[in-house]
Amino acid sequence: MTPELSRRLNALALLVICGILIAAFIDQLVNFDLPCPLCLLQRVGLVAVGFGLCLNLVKGPRAHHYGIIVLGAVFGGSVSIRQILLHIVPGTGSYGDPFLGLHFYTWAGLAFFCVILGAALMLMFEKQFEYGDVQPAPFGGSALAKFAFVVILVLAAGNAVSALLECGPGICDDPPTDYKFLEQLEQAQ
Repeated sequence: MTPELSRRLNALALLVICGILIAAFIDQLVNFDLPCPLCLLQRVGLVAVGFGLCLNLVKGPRAHHYGIIVLGAVFGGSVSIRQILLHIVPGTGSYGDPFLGLHFYTWAGLAFFCVILGAALMLMFEKQFEYGDVQPAPFGGSALAKFAFVVILVLAAGNAVSALLECGPGICDDPPTDYKFLEQLEQAQ
């Protein structure tokens, strides 16, 4: 596998991560289904995976970038498994509406598993790390990589702002009912 093919695959993976975050945002804004604290932590895991993928795009594929991807996926996967286990017992309820028969936290667990598997497979192709006399193309080289990079930056910033509006500077409500920080600002006026 060439470094350029590796970057293309990393850009595609980054777009998939962006798609997951976009779907979560659409559900939040359209259905007013505010993310719970565990859901917010899963989004952090997705952004961490996206950060590792961005490093592969900007700096070229490196084993330690895949390490960041795996760490982000292990973190997010652990949180999603925790949430699945909270709701797996009959009668304990669930959080949010299901999508294609599964809740978002279950889909997130599956996505994190796929990320770990994908990163492990990518690490098996050592030629992507060999540049020889050729320097890696700056900033991912392709329009696809640049587009994916910009989208993940916007989504990471959007999630940070959304979490601040929902939780304020303190602890998030569980389950969240409204944008607490906006209400605090209105009450202060």
